Amino acid sequence: MTDSDQPTRQRVARSILVNGPSTAAALAERLDLTPAAVRRHLDHLVEEGAVEARDQRPAGHRGRGRPAKAFALTERGRDGFEASYDDLANEALRFLAETVGPEAVKAFAERRAAFIEERFPQVAALHPEASPAEVLAMVFTDEGYAASVRELPLADGHSVGEQLCQQHCPVSHVAHEFPQLCEAETEAISRVLGTHVQRLATIAHGDGVCTTCIPITREKEKVTS
Repeated sequence: MTDSDQPTRQRVARSILVNGPSTAAALAERLDLTPAAVRRHLDHLVEEGAVEARDQRPAGHRGRGRPAKAFALTERGRDGFEASYDDLANEALRFLAETVGPEAVKAFAERRAAFIEERFPQVAALHPEASPAEVLAMVFTDEGYAASVRELPLADGHSVGEQLCQQHCPVSHVAHEFPQLCEAETEAISRVLGTHVQRLATIAHGDGVCTTCIPITREKEKVTS
């Protein structure tokens, strides 16, 4: 594939992303390309595993001919677009840091993490039986983090706390370059709990899961003891 092919190939893939599974003829008309050019790009996208071909017979069609092939994005193809969005976010934050300064990046990170303090009281009120860590897991899961809670080992007969585990991080690729995003989340967690918490691992730095140690509160200790 030549460099000149890449923009057109991206247009073909993006058209499928926006419009759903499409035939080569529909893509050619939509993008003002020749059917032969579209098929060439589709062949490459199929080889890369970004697109898959599906048999599609138009409704009401009873002819003997082969059904038209509709091309759909695979998970790998969708991941490619997510990576592109990550690149754009990185570029935007670099521009912000260079033109305004690092404090602007920090302010952006704090604004993004505001969902934690905004949602925590609401979710806690709806789930009074849940521990603070469990409430946080619900808040983060609603934001796409796939979070859960694990109780930490006992010390002297008492639990030393809980561990908030995030199996997925929507901003991990960006946070690798801009750790302010992780720091803002950790600080927001500390504020809603009224106690210091510690991040033990982050997906952004190569760990399999983001983990945050949350010490048990005195109130819960009295209830569970």
